[in-house]
Amino acid sequence: MESQKDRVKFNVGGRIFETTATTLAGAGRNSFFGAMFDENWNLHSNATTNEHFIDRDPDYFAVILNLLRTGKLYIPPKIDKKFLYREALYYGLLDHVRSAECAPFDGNRLRLAQSITGQSVGDDVGTTQAIRASPSGWCCVAQGSVVRVYDWMLEEHPTINLDYHKVNDVCWVDSENIVASFDRKLASGSIGLFNVSTGKLRYKHQVTNQLKDYTAGTLCFYYKLSSNCKSSSNNEYRIGVWDHVTGKLINIVVGKRILGNDSKLQWYDTNCLMIASFYPLNQNCCIGLFDIREKALVWSWSGSAWEQRNQYPVSQQLRKFRDVIIIKESNSICVVDDNGCLGFIDLRSTTKSVEWRESCTPITAVDNRPCYPKLGFHEGQLFSSMNDTISVYSGPNWLLTSQLRQSRGGPICDFSIGGTGSSRENSIL
Repeated sequence: MESQKDRVKFNVGGRIFETTATTLAGAGRNSFFGAMFDENWNLHSNATTNEHFIDRDPDYFAVILNLLRTGKLYIPPKIDKKFLYREALYYGLLDHVRSAECAPFDGNRLRLAQSITGQSVGDDVGTTQAIRASPSGWCCVAQGSVVRVYDWMLEEHPTINLDYHKVNDVCWVDSENIVASFDRKLASGSIGLFNVSTGKLRYKHQVTNQLKDYTAGTLCFYYKLSSNCKSSSNNEYRIGVWDHVTGKLINIVVGKRILGNDSKLQWYDTNCLMIASFYPLNQNCCIGLFDIREKALVWSWSGSAWEQRNQYPVSQQLRKFRDVIIIKESNSICVVDDNGCLGFIDLRSTTKSVEWRESCTPITAVDNRPCYPKLGFHEGQLFSSMNDTISVYSGPNWLLTSQLRQSRGGPICDFSIGGTGSSRENSIL
């Protein structure tokens, strides 16, 4: 039985609700209700009435109060989800709503929840397109000279405009900021940190004389920001490493045997960076791990050298890798070739051989547009896109466990998966 002292009465938009301090304690100290009580969850002594008026919609308050009572979220048919999210944000309970609504991430249960209408990222020939999901479930879409930002409800925020310079790549550094690289020499600033809520530029990243002739391309972030940079005068490549808080350049890596025009960057840990280059069709892929502190190549792999050493037939030698990803949990690198076949390289092995998984989907042109496979990894599951389908691989042997196919829209140009255990995960196509 609850004591009279524990009972709390609310008048929400003219409708009376009665609950207990014990129930409201589930909202937490940082919520709207937490400010009404002392450290023992007793009403503050300066309260002059037993009834607390809140000038909000009572129907949505009822849903939120029921969530605090039961720990489960029930949304009646007449309730608008987006408006409910806004009300939950007002009460400081948006995380409670999202946690109750979203089950733990499982790639085998993916489904289309909502679409963004408008121009496809592949409609303009020659434009760069990239889709990136944030740790908080937001996403951004880079195309041409703009970056469009959407929150986890897929509502659009102010557009980031790069002053008519083509966006080369974009990445999230935290839930509030993204970094974009664009077509301009680093001397005049071709990497910038932008606030996603306002679309405003916070600062441009610093450069030195060694990079003034370079333009930033592929980006990667893990405690430090890295970018593949190409010289406009001699077509040389270097990797710049920046402090993402200050924008200060802290290191430059030169990898003549590894770096190329089309590169993939990924941090293995805070000091080791993977660089993979995809050369023209008559050559193969090179992968290297660089120790940033020592500016040294500590591990490398060349597709052409491996094939020559193992004397594979021509049909095997023609494989060209289209994407590469590090799987830290198994200390391995996964590659995907033209046909969507997956190969795995064990970083602990001295042979550097590729273990192929031959269950693949042949590449085809959808809507007369070629589509090349891409890889993703999230919550212990491996994802690979091909044509209009994303395949999910699970378990220690990376077995194909499910597929998500687009029913419209043409080939998948890019995808990204983001989110943490406390927020809503997203798979963005």
